[in-house]
Amino acid sequence: MPATSWKPEYTSRAHEIWEEYSRQHDLSAQIGHVAAIDPTTGQVWIAESGVDVAEKMAAEGVEAPVYLVRIGSAAYVRKGQHPLQVV
Repeated sequence: MPATSWKPEYTSRAHEIWEEYSRQHDLSAQIGHVAAIDPTTGQVWIAESGVDVAEKMAAEGVEAPVYLVRIGSAAYVRKGQHPLQVV
């Protein structure tokens, strides 16, 4: 799916889904893993890496655009991390 088809409301919806999901599930053992959120269906996939998430989705035949979250981090990736910055 082309990047231009992602709408701002998808991001808002993905944040809402993730907030609810993380309240309902104990994710402490999955800190550092990647979560993919489908803003249309509300489905969440969790795996050790983005590649692993993509493989899980492909195995289920899902080709939806997803929003990625690194569990326990404020950002999925961070470039030029400051040495005192907590991630």
